Amino acid sequence: MEYAVHVLLARTTHAVQNHLRPHLSKLGLSLGQPKILRCLVHLGPCSQRMLADCCEVDPSAICRILDTLERDGFLTRRPSQTDRRTGEVSITDKGREAFAAWEDQCQTLEDQMLHDFSPEERAQLRDFLTRAYRNVGGRLL
Repeated sequence: MEYAVHVLLARTTHAVQNHLRPHLSKLGLSLGQPKILRCLVHLGPCSQRMLADCCEVDPSAICRILDTLERDGFLTRRPSQTDRRTGEVSITDKGREAFAAWEDQCQTLEDQMLHDFSPEERAQLRDFLTRAYRNVGGRLL
């Protein structure tokens, strides 16, 4: 049976999440939280609105995620030094360590998934997925 691309993408995503979920638990994170940490690592301290845009989530939804990450010590929030109407979100050392461990797990899984792909095929797959994502309105950092 030949599967449609959307089915293969969905099944691959599901398999990846199932494989990585136990590692999230060990790090004290839940699904969706690593992308917040990724944005903070790449953007540095930023507003809640910038994080919502970076993660492509609703600003009200990000508030709940930030509450949990702050409570668990992965980030801090404080009033902005340049705009009194907004706050600034920063990653903590604990957040950086958890994100680095998360990235290691993701890289291990990626290496396993693509073990028989040539470097050229890996680059081509990355390019194809990037184009497909952008074609449906996605934005990458």
